[in-house]
Amino acid sequence: MKLELVATATFGLEAVVRREIEALGYKIIRTEDGRVTYMGDERAIVRSNLWLRSADRVYIRMGEFTAREFEELFQQTKGIPWEDIIPADGSFPVVGGSVKSVLHSVPACQSIIKKAVVSRLADFYCTERLPETGAEYRIRFIAHKDSFLMLLDTSGAGLHKRGYRVSDVAAPIKETLAASLVQLSFYNKDRVLVDPCCGSGTIPIEAAMIARNIAPGLSRDFASMKWDMIPDEIWREEKRLAFEAADFDTELSITAMDIDKRAVRAAKANAEEAGVIDDIDFICMDMTQWQPGEGIPKGVQAGEHGVVISNLPYGVRIGDDKSIRKLYTHFAELMQDCPEWSFFLITSDKELEKDIEKKAGRKADRRRKLYNGTIETQFYQYHGERPRKAAEQRDRE
Repeated sequence: MKLELVATATFGLEAVVRREIEALGYKIIRTEDGRVTYMGDERAIVRSNLWLRSADRVYIRMGEFTAREFEELFQQTKGIPWEDIIPADGSFPVVGGSVKSVLHSVPACQSIIKKAVVSRLADFYCTERLPETGAEYRIRFIAHKDSFLMLLDTSGAGLHKRGYRVSDVAAPIKETLAASLVQLSFYNKDRVLVDPCCGSGTIPIEAAMIARNIAPGLSRDFASMKWDMIPDEIWREEKRLAFEAADFDTELSITAMDIDKRAVRAAKANAEEAGVIDDIDFICMDMTQWQPGEGIPKGVQAGEHGVVISNLPYGVRIGDDKSIRKLYTHFAELMQDCPEWSFFLITSDKELEKDIEKKAGRKADRRRKLYNGTIETQFYQYHGERPRKAAEQRDRE
């Protein structure tokens, strides 16, 4: 069955999600704020849920129309062939939101849409009562300026719920955002990676999973696993292929450090659950005492190239201002002392770039606005010297 699929994304990460979908081999139809639409089939639903690292959820696009009155909303919704997906016993709760629409009452829209789908399915299955005792086919509507987009949720719980987070700290970064930061950086499995403020370990864990090519959804379930339209055989086959695709042989160099012992313990527990505990060196230390090439990371000598990716303390995670300023000062010193290293830092504190420019004399090479939950942040990217350029400079010296 040809399907129009929609992968939703945190604002600012649409391009990352688009590249992931294209890597799976699917044709992109359009990219909008928070959504990437593409063509697929039943197998595409399975592969997308198993492999998309940065998307929030995967939906089936059922239809889109304009409605300014509730009767119009009812008739347009009833005109959608819901029976193509939802069986006679399917459960179909309705959720959604309305922005700048005449039909602004979300509960009222939910009620009308539910009644319309009930009417359509009851007519099709020739019954007066739908038991809704089967698998869940959650309907999501997005109403914006009187345009209604109707979707069916194939994922269930958000794709950030990988299943490995067994221990937590305050305000952890979402797994999907962490995976995006890694993919937006210069990191690959042959490079050194350090997260000096690792918290519960999400960034280094996601980096290890990317380096090992471990499918992020391999250890969890999805709503569409219970759907009649997708044979169990497809799920079994795609999970087997995903497991076979993992690279367990390459030696990785990933270091995670944090000043908080509890955070380091949480990070270790999560890494063990994710199956990458042996790929990450966990260290409890104050990052302002860290200097690359002094035993951390292991085996790395001064002058070697590395990548730092970190979700810095801010907002509810912030300590006192003096400690934050000290942190920024040390990053500026590292950039001066280690020109070969690249730094990718996410924070809501707009003073970071100013502080680093003041102390290290450089602005970020790139910056990208992203949202960590509801918090607006900037992802500052400071690019180190390219390996060839650094080698030529040493030869001249």
